[in-house]
Amino acid sequence: MSNVAKRQTSTLDKVLRVALYATLLSVAFIYLAPFLVMLLTSLKDVEEIRTGTLLSLPGSLNLDAWSKAWSSACTGGQCEGIGPYFMNSFQIVLPAVAISTLLGALNGYVISHWKFKGSDLFFAALLVGCFIPFQVILLPMARTLGWLGIANTTTGLVFVHVVYGVAFTTLFFRNFYQSIPGELVKAARLDGAGFFTIFWRIILPVSTPIIVVTVIWQFTQIWNDFLFGVAFSGFDTQPVTVALNNLVNTSFGGKQYNVDMAAAIIAALPTLVVYVLAGKYFVRGLTAGSVKG
Repeated sequence: MSNVAKRQTSTLDKVLRVALYATLLSVAFIYLAPFLVMLLTSLKDVEEIRTGTLLSLPGSLNLDAWSKAWSSACTGGQCEGIGPYFMNSFQIVLPAVAISTLLGALNGYVISHWKFKGSDLFFAALLVGCFIPFQVILLPMARTLGWLGIANTTTGLVFVHVVYGVAFTTLFFRNFYQSIPGELVKAARLDGAGFFTIFWRIILPVSTPIIVVTVIWQFTQIWNDFLFGVAFSGFDTQPVTVALNNLVNTSFGGKQYNVDMAAAIIAALPTLVVYVLAGKYFVRGLTAGSVKG
């Protein structure tokens, strides 16, 4: 290839690269524009919101709306902000994620390497749980929570999310464990290792990628849940999503959009942080078990 042709090819590559990056930046801006509007609005006072535009910068850094959203905004009859409900969500999410992940790992391990009569039917029945709409189980779950004596409690919400989430976690772990050679488990059994010994010392140590996937999936699903929260929580056990809805729909005097936006960002921060810090591991975990061997 001549020098002229090489230069033309190099110039074309640069143009295509610039066009690609320009397109990606444009799409990213469009995608992030709602969040930018929320952030700018939360930093303005009410007068600036009325007189300015959506993308106008605040005249000064004003965090009053954030403070009010956290500690003194009215969410119905109470004016204590979303702070207590934010902590309620953590009390629900952390045990629910841990329990559903552990149960999913055990189920996936059994279905993959300790098959029993009817195990395939059991797995198929679990899969059905992945496609059942939330609304279908509201009444049966309410009866169950009442029978167990944990209705309107944090424990009840943990129970609900574990029951609904275990179908997904089992699916994730089962598909991942299918890529682990069965000969490895058989050899351990021949050496005298039992069910839990194999699980804790052989299976679990190689499960980091799929554990990350499951934790991220369950954390975001449970944290962002509204339907179960509004249906099964009491006044003092409501998650942050329910409190946010109540805050947005409660107003005394003029509407304070800056407080609403600040509260919405605060409610979304945990899932945002999880995806920013562990997003790449989520993708790696999803593909880790896709190729056997």
